[in-house]
Amino acid sequence: MPVAFVFSGQGRTTGSMRCMIKILWGSLFLLLSACASIPSPTERHNTADALASRQGWQSMRISAGRFDLVAYLPVSLPPADQLTVYIEGDGFAWVTGTQPSADPTPRDPLALRLALAQPEGNAAYLSRPCQYVDAESSSCSSRYWTEWRFAPEVIEASDRAIDVLKEKFGARQLTLVGYSGGAAVAVLVAARRHDVTGLVTVAGNLDHQAWTTSHHIPPLAGSLNPADAREAVQYIRQWHFVGGKDRVIPPGLVQSFAGSFPLTLKPTVQVEPTYDHHCCWAENWPQFWRKTRGE
Repeated sequence: MPVAFVFSGQGRTTGSMRCMIKILWGSLFLLLSACASIPSPTERHNTADALASRQGWQSMRISAGRFDLVAYLPVSLPPADQLTVYIEGDGFAWVTGTQPSADPTPRDPLALRLALAQPEGNAAYLSRPCQYVDAESSSCSSRYWTEWRFAPEVIEASDRAIDVLKEKFGARQLTLVGYSGGAAVAVLVAARRHDVTGLVTVAGNLDHQAWTTSHHIPPLAGSLNPADAREAVQYIRQWHFVGGKDRVIPPGLVQSFAGSFPLTLKPTVQVEPTYDHHCCWAENWPQFWRKTRGE
């Protein structure tokens, strides 16, 4: 990609101009290097396929109204009364602080790794809209992984997909586990249903209005806010895990969400002092999972 830098003047390059040229070329080089290091959507999809197949899981595409959502689940489905559904985070939503990505398929599907690490019981993984489906060719609008990421139609699609998974497993009750932005979806879906007996979040965005304010970024216009659904989910058993070093979702935001519940119904919040937004949830998930089971 040819780039021309044009300067006014007598055709001479001063020392300050030479310095500016070096800075501009250096910035361009860093930007191009960063873009080159980002795995393609196909490569990101293959990463999820490989993680799943190693444990005998397979993908399933679910038609859910406006969106097709991708799920991963075990090839063998032993019937069980309880099913846990893990909902993915926002994925690769932004290339830079101001430039949305062309495809939100996650580079590291952490919610999938959590699902695969569940030590016992039936589990399935559910993507977010536009992930794993070639967002560009499917005309999936970037607003659904930016300001409309928790729009009513997003929650409706997730709810429909969970119905399909529930029927496929023959389950009667659900536990929803949401990672990062998937936590917001989990809360908003749980608020619509009567079969959710457990709600677990990991590094969860549970109040996006407080979150955008704390980061000094534009509000998520068009998105439902899970904080507004507190009353609808207050009787569901809840556990919210967050890292003490998480700069994306600071612990105070999660604690504030839990603190707004009635005293006798406050959810459990566990802050892991050395964890951040990614580390080390999947590696140690069995112990956290058993804690939610009361073990």
